[in-house]
Amino acid sequence: MIRFKNIVKKYRTKTIINDFSLHVEGGQLVVFVGPSGCGKTTLLKMINKLIEPTSGKIYVNGKDISTINSIELRRNIGYVIQNTGLFPHMSIKENLELIPKLKGEKDSAQITQKTMELMQMVGMNPEEFLHRYPNELSGGQQQRIGVARAFSTNSDIILMDEPFSALDPVTRGSLQEELFQMQKEYNKTIIFVTHDMDEAIKIADKICLLKDGNILQFDTPENILRNPANDFVENFIGKRRVWNNPELLKSRDIMIHNPVKIIPQRNVLQAIEIMKDNKVDSLLVTDKNNALLGLVTLKGIQLLKRNSIIGEIMERNVLSVRDDANLISVLFTMNEHKTGYIPVVNENNQLIGLITRSSILSALSSQLIDLEVTF
Repeated sequence: MIRFKNIVKKYRTKTIINDFSLHVEGGQLVVFVGPSGCGKTTLLKMINKLIEPTSGKIYVNGKDISTINSIELRRNIGYVIQNTGLFPHMSIKENLELIPKLKGEKDSAQITQKTMELMQMVGMNPEEFLHRYPNELSGGQQQRIGVARAFSTNSDIILMDEPFSALDPVTRGSLQEELFQMQKEYNKTIIFVTHDMDEAIKIADKICLLKDGNILQFDTPENILRNPANDFVENFIGKRRVWNNPELLKSRDIMIHNPVKIIPQRNVLQAIEIMKDNKVDSLLVTDKNNALLGLVTLKGIQLLKRNSIIGEIMERNVLSVRDDANLISVLFTMNEHKTGYIPVVNENNQLIGLITRSSILSALSSQLIDLEVTF
């Protein structure tokens, strides 16, 4: 969808962007993040030719944008900035209908219908707000209109330059959530600039972390948090990031990797001995391919005949979670079913681990110990 190829930007002798190459896939929300002066806004403005590169090419849908008329290009790319960019002398209705009219749309009824849909999309009552002026709206309401106007281009590409940074935390969080939902619903390609790593993690499909005009890391939020490319990335994202975003911890990160298990052909006596040897009071039952079949507990089998076969008396409806389930959903499941442990399976229902309350505490404690060591 958008491809940067060997982009360089210099102002006199100072290099702002240094041989930057990146491919943004269609339908993704990609966040450019980094400290002030890293080049993120410069790169964003190059996409709609507000800034020209010193060298290199940018392609949109395979077409070199240097060959596209600048006005035509901008009318087909949504653009949202920090101070909304709304025209203060125009009503909200006039602001939203400006771009369709500039693009030559003639059907006034169709334009009005689209305007109503845009207002509803950003959660604002058309009858209440359409005939107001920007200075009659709160900051959060103005930004909602700014987002709606960006979507009015009917373009597949939306550029957003720190659009929520001036808002209070509650409004900002609400708009981040709404943007995330809209992007998933409408499948737009969004390039979002911010200096706030928390914001990037909350909304991004992929994050491009920049410093001094260079890409330090381009990956999913999860992979960047788990495997920072270098010390600068690790320090920038923050050592305590996993505590602020517990949903990034997956089952595979908090499980016991070799849970005690038996095959269904074992008998009760053997099961009890295996429990004693391993100091556990339950056993997971798997077949020869390691598929999870059931569960036996000491309490449930200790009064049964010692020669009873496990496969005949085991509990079969065993609660489990997938290996990619996050910590929040795992805790919810455990609390909902009032259990202190839960098996972890892969997509083929093969047993790969066991989560207990102790293993969760151990994983979180190790995170904290790692943090304390670095301070």
